[in-house]
Amino acid sequence: MKLIIVENYEEISKLAAINIKDVINKNPNAILGLATGGTPLGTYKELIKMNKENEIDFSKVTTVNLDEYIGLSERNTQSYRYFMNENLFNHVNIKKENTFIPNGLAKDIQEETNNYDKKIDELGGIDIQILGIGTNGHIAFNEPSDFLISGTHLTDLTQSTINANSRFFNSIDEVPKTAITMGLGQIMKSKKILLLAHGENKAEVIKEVLSGNITSKNPATMLQMHKDVTIIVDRTIGDLIKITDI
Repeated sequence: MKLIIVENYEEISKLAAINIKDVINKNPNAILGLATGGTPLGTYKELIKMNKENEIDFSKVTTVNLDEYIGLSERNTQSYRYFMNENLFNHVNIKKENTFIPNGLAKDIQEETNNYDKKIDELGGIDIQILGIGTNGHIAFNEPSDFLISGTHLTDLTQSTINANSRFFNSIDEVPKTAITMGLGQIMKSKKILLLAHGENKAEVIKEVLSGNITSKNPATMLQMHKDVTIIVDRTIGDLIKITDI
């Protein structure tokens, strides 16, 4: 596990985008694991800029997203399909048929989750997975629990996650309470993982990830068992956790 401390969110975004660019330039058919939420937005803006400036080509790239809310169609402005279209896919030369996100409207959720894992495995696995992290340690929607689920699955969202996500909705009552999420086992199959975090409210949870202890009460601590994880944080977090750049 490698920790990189940069000055601010903009530097996190630029460095993450460079890592993704390097993967694609080495393998034009790369499989990217993508995340939603506020954290990766800057990274996506950097990737769009790189694409416009012909530094990166998405024409043969395939993407798989971590999760999707149950009950939201792709036309719903709060769905993760809509988010990805608006913040990346519509602005680069990627083929939409090569972008995969769980179907939150699937009639058979179990079949949908099984097929999603099957699709990722058929693609050959994820070359680089981008992750944010919740203040409770969740990655994707793998919430703290007595046990964690390996494969893609239906999950209930904790109240803290619902509260955090309510900023994207008109009211907290509109926030879905369930979602389909990629499981920890599937995430851990990724060849390379980038975990991005910024702001003082993420300092404590990042410190736990770096502690050497592994617990299902902080799902992100499982990443310590992966062979190629890079954590990129801003100076605010670096100062609070009292760890220098390594």
